[in-house]
Amino acid sequence: MFRHRGRARTLVHNLKLASLLSFVAGIVNVAGFFSVQRLTTNVTGHFAYFADEVVKQHFFTAGLYLLYIICFLLGAFFSNLLIELTSKVNQRYANAIPVLAELVLLTVVAVLPATIMQRYADSVVCTLLFTMGLQNALVTKISDSVVRTTHLTGLFTDLGIELSQLFFYRRPEQLSRLNASVKLRFAIISFFFLGGVIGGLGYTRYNNRILFLAIGCLFVGIIYSDVRYRYLLLKKKHIK
Repeated sequence: MFRHRGRARTLVHNLKLASLLSFVAGIVNVAGFFSVQRLTTNVTGHFAYFADEVVKQHFFTAGLYLLYIICFLLGAFFSNLLIELTSKVNQRYANAIPVLAELVLLTVVAVLPATIMQRYADSVVCTLLFTMGLQNALVTKISDSVVRTTHLTGLFTDLGIELSQLFFYRRPEQLSRLNASVKLRFAIISFFFLGGVIGGLGYTRYNNRILFLAIGCLFVGIIYSDVRYRYLLLKKKHIK
């Protein structure tokens, strides 16, 4: 799931990756919003708020929204930086390092008391946006830009286009490609929505500790990816 790249990736690989990470993003999105009343998985809305505050000449508040945007950017930057540096040492663990970094950062936020969350709300927002930048860059790189899991605007646009194409593209190879792409986008949207609902329901009872569910999903994903990799290696050795 986290190992295959480029032509080695199949629809099944992308569906597993998309389902897991979009579910995580859905939880973070709702838990972050409920905790600090800010968007914590994408930066589109923050650009609008930034422009609004600049027009009102509230430059300090505008600067905070700009900081949110930069934190997401830095997350994406460091995600790819970690992948490139690790791949020079051990290619096998290159993709796991950003996931481990995401695990650590989400754990930090999950254990914070509610009073601290409110007092340092801007720091929490920056941390979660950095984390989602890490995740989005990782999944984009692994899937060759086929999968994105932290925001839905582009997904709904692409899905609308592809659904309309189903009325016109009739060749078997065209339909196969379109059906695979539509299935993938439905999976991302569905699991993001599911993560958001579960995250919202869980937050009402567990507060920001619901993030431990997202952390658990990431941990299971890493373990599954590593165990399956070892299994396939053993299988190849037995075949030889």
